Amino acid sequence: MWKKLLASTCLALVMGAPALAQGTPDALVKQISGEVLDAVKADPALQAGKVEQIIQLVDAKVMPHVNFEVMTRSAVGPQWRQASAEQRAKLQAEFKSLLVRVYSGALTEIKDQTVETTKTLPVPQSTQVVVQSEVRGKGEPIKLDYRLDKYADAWKIIDVNVGGIWLVTSYRSQFAPELSKGGIDGLIGALVERNKTAAAAKS
Repeated sequence: MWKKLLASTCLALVMGAPALAQGTPDALVKQISGEVLDAVKADPALQAGKVEQIIQLVDAKVMPHVNFEVMTRSAVGPQWRQASAEQRAKLQAEFKSLLVRVYSGALTEIKDQTVETTKTLPVPQSTQVVVQSEVRGKGEPIKLDYRLDKYADAWKIIDVNVGGIWLVTSYRSQFAPELSKGGIDGLIGALVERNKTAAAAKS
C-alpha cells in the first residue's frame, strides 16, 4: 500500500510539473499534464517502464521545473546544513535516481487518465501556492495537491500531496533513521544501496 501511494505521488509529480516560466500555476499544471500524458501514451517504452526513456522524460519535462534542491533539503531536514557541497550533490543525485525508479512503475499505470485542476490556494505568509487537482480515469479520481513557489519569473514545484501525504514528508520520515544512525554519509550509502537493489531487480 505504501509503495503504491509513493508511486501515485511520483506519477502526480510527472503529470503535474509546470512547463512554462510565465502564467498561472494552475494553467501550467494543466498544460504539462496533457503533454506528458500524450508522450506516455505514444511511447511503448515509457508504458513498459523503461528506465532510460523515463530518465529522458524526467530530465526534459520535470526537472527543469522542480526546485529539486529545495525538495531534497526538506526531505533531509536539519542535517542538510551540515552537508558539504559534494554530499549535497550526491544526495540530490541518489534521491533523483530513487524517484525515477518509482516513476518507472507509476508510468505503467497510465492508460486513459486526464487531469483537471480544481482550485488554487495561497499559502499564508509566503509566496507559495497549492494547486489542487484530480487525475480522472476509471474508478475513483485521485486527488492531488501541488505546492509551488515563485523563483524569479518561474513557478517551481517543491512538493506533491496524494491522499493527504506530502512527498517530502513521507521521505523525510524514511530518511530520519538513516541520518540518526550514520549521518549524511549513512543516508547517502543507504540510498546508493537502495538504488542498486532496485536496478538489479529491474534487470
